[in-house]
Amino acid sequence: MLCPLNSVKAGTAVRIKQLSATPEVSHRLREMGFGEEQQIRVVSKQVNVICQVCHARLGLSQELAESILVEPLPRNLKLDVA
Repeated sequence: MLCPLNSVKAGTAVRIKQLSATPEVSHRLREMGFGEEQQIRVVSKQVNVICQVCHARLGLSQELAESILVEPLPRNLKLDVA
């Protein structure tokens, strides 16, 4: 079941399935590690969405996070953020 990244609860591990931003923004997201099939964890959701990706924490606006479609990973799956 796909959902926008900004609708995922903090602490949830997800896999990115689709980027629906403009081609330029999608390209930049991929450069930062937010590419299709990448596993990430939502660390915090307040004003921005903070994600653990590729051993770094990155913040996204709510609007940008809405353009990233993800699928939740099973809770017992160890997250591979390499």
